[in-house]
Amino acid sequence: MKVLFDTNIILDVLLDRQPFSEHASYLLSKVERSEMAGFLCATTVTTIHYLLSKHLDKEKANTSIGSIMALFEVAAVNRLVIENALESKFTDFEDSVLHESAIHAGVEYIVSRNIKDFKNAKIPVFTPIEFLSMLESLE
Repeated sequence: MKVLFDTNIILDVLLDRQPFSEHASYLLSKVERSEMAGFLCATTVTTIHYLLSKHLDKEKANTSIGSIMALFEVAAVNRLVIENALESKFTDFEDSVLHESAIHAGVEYIVSRNIKDFKNAKIPVFTPIEFLSMLESLE
């Protein structure tokens, strides 16, 4: 199962944003145990580094990115992804790019706390709680 995690989910874990970090951490632990293939959009990696480097020194930000890269595959952002995002019916361009990168990477699901911006998605988008419920129903 290939799952792309939105930037907000990763930040919930890294910044221990309560009450969201518990469910997000649990999902990331499933990636760590290879129970699912975790993906991040390339823009998520750069955004996280930028935000972390504002609050941490460069070495700690780089270490955090290294830890993330050990867990996740990266869904590319290239010309085709950008062109498809521009043509999509999404109102938020950043979410459109994330969605298109997921499609091009063959991802089956997206997990985000911001599902309202994914109403035109071509693949299922779940909140962490919804995704965990869906996983439990499959077992």
